[in-house]
Amino acid sequence: MSDSLTIYSLLTLFGCLVAGILFAWLLYNGTRHLSRKLRYLLAVLRTLAVTAIGFLLFFPLIRSVSYTPEKPIIIIGQDNSLSVGNIVPAGFNKAKYEQDIKLLADKLSEQYEVKLYSFADSIKNGFDFSNKGRLSNAAGFISKLNDEYLNRNVGAVIIASDGIFNRGGSPLYELDKLKAPIYTIALGDTVPKKDLQVAGVNHNSLVYLNNEFTADVQVQAFEAKGEETVLSVLENGKKIHEERVPINSAAFVKNVTVKLKAAKLGLQKYTVQLSPLSREASEKNNTQHFFVEVIDARQKILIAAAGPHPDIAALKQAIAQNKNFEVKVVLAEELNGVNIADYGLVILYQLPSVMYDATAFMNKLRLGNAAVWYVVGAQSNLAAFNQVQQQVNLSGGNTVQESYSHVNSGFTAFELDPVMVKHVEGFDPLTAPANKPLVNGQATVALQQRIGKINTDYPQLFFMTDNGKKTGFLIGEGLWRWKLSEVAEGQQDAMAFNSLVSKTVQYLSVKDDKRKFKVFTSKNTFDENENIILNAVLYNDSYVPVNKPDVELVLKNDHGVAYKFLFSRTEVAYQLDASSLPPGNYTYTASTVLGDKKHTAQGIFYVNAMVAEYQQTVANHQLLSTMSVQTGGKMYMPADLLKLLNNIKTNEQIRTLSYEDRKYEELINFKWLFALIIGLLGLEWFFRKRNGEI
Repeated sequence: MSDSLTIYSLLTLFGCLVAGILFAWLLYNGTRHLSRKLRYLLAVLRTLAVTAIGFLLFFPLIRSVSYTPEKPIIIIGQDNSLSVGNIVPAGFNKAKYEQDIKLLADKLSEQYEVKLYSFADSIKNGFDFSNKGRLSNAAGFISKLNDEYLNRNVGAVIIASDGIFNRGGSPLYELDKLKAPIYTIALGDTVPKKDLQVAGVNHNSLVYLNNEFTADVQVQAFEAKGEETVLSVLENGKKIHEERVPINSAAFVKNVTVKLKAAKLGLQKYTVQLSPLSREASEKNNTQHFFVEVIDARQKILIAAAGPHPDIAALKQAIAQNKNFEVKVVLAEELNGVNIADYGLVILYQLPSVMYDATAFMNKLRLGNAAVWYVVGAQSNLAAFNQVQQQVNLSGGNTVQESYSHVNSGFTAFELDPVMVKHVEGFDPLTAPANKPLVNGQATVALQQRIGKINTDYPQLFFMTDNGKKTGFLIGEGLWRWKLSEVAEGQQDAMAFNSLVSKTVQYLSVKDDKRKFKVFTSKNTFDENENIILNAVLYNDSYVPVNKPDVELVLKNDHGVAYKFLFSRTEVAYQLDASSLPPGNYTYTASTVLGDKKHTAQGIFYVNAMVAEYQQTVANHQLLSTMSVQTGGKMYMPADLLKLLNNIKTNEQIRTLSYEDRKYEELINFKWLFALIIGLLGLEWFFRKRNGEI
């Protein structure tokens, strides 16, 4: 039923009344022996009862409407970052400002619902004037308001800040969602001060051992024309570079390129420093740290053969193009003096050979950990080849055939792009043993043989694993023809051939990590306001991850102070949240016991001091003004912030809203209606019985 009467409801109600009258007339028209007044009373009771029952049948639901008023919400956000507290204009009274903004909040709360926040690198409820936030993220603050106060009666937002926002992007892009005027209180100082800073350092985060790399340092200076500073670079605390930088303008910017050399393995800490100027506004932005991980990715590759061959030169040239590979060729008897442990990959070019079986060398190779790539050709001793390894069996004696290359579309060990595939399948044929290689075990096939125009399932280039060591097989000689055929097509540097060889060598030489206990951080460097997350994984002898044993961790800072932690268990691994830590160098040692074996893992990470709040010393009141104008608000200086009270109270857009709440209820839930019907029928029954009508 509607909350207001309609023609339909009136007609229905009238119909129920007519039905009640008709029912009463039929029942009491023949009771002339009753008194007239009694008949009329009984007819009225029956009419009302039937009408109520009809009302219940025709209107099982009724709609009720209620109105709930909601006062406007006034949100006040106080910037609690370092720059607000450290860079203040002359004459600014911090105590009076804090008193005035608290008074403003109290006065507004008399008429509005007031919400108070402090924001910096995090957002907290209530005012906080300690100014310890390492970052300032106004966009994040406004985004949080958008989420929390969606579809609420937000009357206005007051933001007290210096406009220096160094995280989260520009807040201007978030304002449209809020749909409320932004009033800003302009803190900080817009007068430029003498200041010198390292504005940024661009560098590679990963370099190779003994390689040179550059660090581009951006130096900025303000109000220091005619002065000079000294730029120094320190590696793990030791000065490795120094140069003078003259400042020749009031707003000075210069990019200084520093060449450095990666001389040590591991994570290296570099510090860029600028010598301070006299009466400088802040010296904390004169220093910046950056971190570079130095790795030794160079692999020593040995090509072992019975004698010279054009294929060996082609292989060596292709491998040497990758600066991370160091390749050496050793022939015949010279192999006996080779130390297998020095090499990550050994390419056996047609060894064992019909000219030189290299038995002593092959025995040393079998005992070592180096990966092996067999290249089988017409000079290979197939009987000896079948004996030195058990993965592939080749028969057929000296019978050979020409086999072209066909790329296996299901190969995924490394990428073969469409251009490379086209070139490879156009290579000249190799000379290979005539019979099909018999593979014992699971093989990953990159190339298959094409005999004439027929694609066969004979593997040509494929990979297997032998007791944890990767092994590769190339069935066929004549690689120099591959290179020449590509050059003949106009590719002067034989890109497809060189890439195929380089990727094959890289795949075979990369060692699989077989450690049963691993502990690692999500990254090598953290900011001082970040939580340090460490992950650990433990494997049993079947290399199935388990997490039943406890995992302990000892964390030490660069002063030797140790902290002990216990990892939490995840579904099949471990995780530790060490919270945020002070800036510095940290080493960790994790340990656990599985069965009767103790496992340990070590690592290192740095926590970097944050200087973002010192990078900009001039307040950005223009941004604050734009925020206010864009949303229909206004910017105020701290001395005038109490004028905000009158502005908000006179703003006609900030008013109480009433929310209509409509709901439907079933008449069956109204007990009084049943009581009325029973009462009417009971009263009628009483009078009928009293007068002998029952």
